[in-house]
Amino acid sequence: MTATTPSLPTDPGQIVTWQQDAGVIGLVSLAHASSHFGQLILPLLFPVFIHEFGLNYSELGLLMTVFFVISGLGQAFSGFVVDRIGARPLLFGSMALFGVACLLASFATGYGTLLCVAALAGAANAPFHPVGFTIMNQRVSAPRLGYAYSAHGLTGNLGWAIAPVFFAGLGVLLGWRQAYLAAAVLFLVVLLVLIWHRSRVHTTVWVRHSDQPKGHHLAFMRLPVVWWCFAFFFLSTMTLAVIQSFAVSILKEMHGISFEAATVTITAYMLCGALGMFIGGYIAARAASSDRVVAIAMACGAALLALCGTGWLGANATMVFLASTGFAMGIGSPSRDMMIKKATPQGATGRVYGLVYSGLDSGFAVSPLLFGVFMDRGWYAATLVGAALALGLSVLVALGVGQRTAPRHQRTVPPPRL
Repeated sequence: MTATTPSLPTDPGQIVTWQQDAGVIGLVSLAHASSHFGQLILPLLFPVFIHEFGLNYSELGLLMTVFFVISGLGQAFSGFVVDRIGARPLLFGSMALFGVACLLASFATGYGTLLCVAALAGAANAPFHPVGFTIMNQRVSAPRLGYAYSAHGLTGNLGWAIAPVFFAGLGVLLGWRQAYLAAAVLFLVVLLVLIWHRSRVHTTVWVRHSDQPKGHHLAFMRLPVVWWCFAFFFLSTMTLAVIQSFAVSILKEMHGISFEAATVTITAYMLCGALGMFIGGYIAARAASSDRVVAIAMACGAALLALCGTGWLGANATMVFLASTGFAMGIGSPSRDMMIKKATPQGATGRVYGLVYSGLDSGFAVSPLLFGVFMDRGWYAATLVGAALALGLSVLVALGVGQRTAPRHQRTVPPPRL
């Protein structure tokens, strides 16, 4: 027996106010900022772990490998769960897991505990993209989706920016263990806010009809465009991982830039990225060809990064061009998410976003291993050029996604049932 589908703001003919959409966007963005904050709960304390537990960089690197492997595998799996039971339970569970991870970290006594923290935090991080995009695609009106994607990406960058200030400030004032306890409380507060507004993050689920073949829910994996989207995230994230992991060392080695100035450059990169996402939201809301916007933005970013890698620029110009790369990539971010939405079969939002965004975790896991070899051999310029090449390849992939995106009416599954 088919139950009545609850009315959602995206129902045809229903008038949706800006306040309704803003409420949903705000909650999803808050969750996304929290997930980016949670990604840094371990690496920010690496110097402390070296001093407290006598760990080396290889052991610390393994913590992040554990985090991203679990997050990537969990992200692909959680997409199926989102489509089966809805986004809200996973959203609440993820926030609770981050809180537990921080609580456990505050009592860490050695490497074994930190491995458990990495595993818990990776599992907590896994569902956020399929959860967030499922909620936005169902609950935000179509004309405002570009702004929603912009806010989603921007707040993710802000989550990255807030974490160092939070842990450094509280670490100095209270100690690192107390900083972790405060982070656990922060995740609890966010969880309570989401629970209080739980009606805004409700989503419908899509189930297989009895007359559909077994394995119908896996049919989306046979669509080439899905794997092209995965490849785009993998390649573009490899570039981001290089900048986050090695840019400070590269600036220091290539141009003699101080650690403080190089760190400020990375902060400027993130802030320029946030500004780009803000502007990119307006572009995504109006552009007819999302893939072309993405391709142009990523091509500009690749060109700027390649110029930095040539070594022709002086120290100051290199810092400016590197920060500008963040702006170019930020411009394309909302259109990137719109591009993925257009390529997603109806009723498979969670599954597609889960699989596609696991490319992000894969890029973060593979890039440091590959370019770490370059860095060990002193190939600093080649590292930047290699990152630019990966971003350039993502341009071709984005255009390939656009060419392979079928009209919406050709990519449907049965209507939602409860």
